[in-house]
Formats: sequence, structure tokens, C-alpha cells
Amino acid sequence: MVKIEVLGTGCMKCKRLLKNVETAVKELGIDAEIKKVDDITEIMDRGVMLTPALAINGEMRISGRVADVQELKEILKG
Repeated sequence: MVKIEVLGTGCMKCKRLLKNVETAVKELGIDAEIKKVDDITEIMDRGVMLTPALAINGEMRISGRVADVQELKEILKG
């Protein structure tokens, strides 16, 4: 199972990234746990300065921008 975390405080960009992640996972048909991390202290503790951010299996993959569904699918197939 892939562990995917979307880090952000709830802004529109964060919500859009979360939606794109959910769409990419569904389209790929992979088994994934998607978690929304909105605690600012936890986000800062991970060294994230720009949100939204995306971590896959604990590795930070995107920070400060919204990836589209196609890019997310490529990252998840990785």
C-alpha cells in the first residue's frame, strides 16, 4: 500500500491537490492510504515552507504548487 500525504492548511490549492491525488489514485487503481496533514506545526517540522506539499511513503515529492492528475499518475507509477 502506498502512503500519500497532502500537506497544507486548507487553502484552495491544498484542496485542489488533494482532489487531484484522489483522482490519480482512482484512475490508476492502486491501493493507497491518502492522509491530509493540516497541522501547521507538523508541516513546519517536516521542513515544508510552501504549501501545498505532497509526500509519498514519507518522501517529499512536491512543495509549493498543485500537480495535475497526469503528473501525479507519473509520480505514483514511478
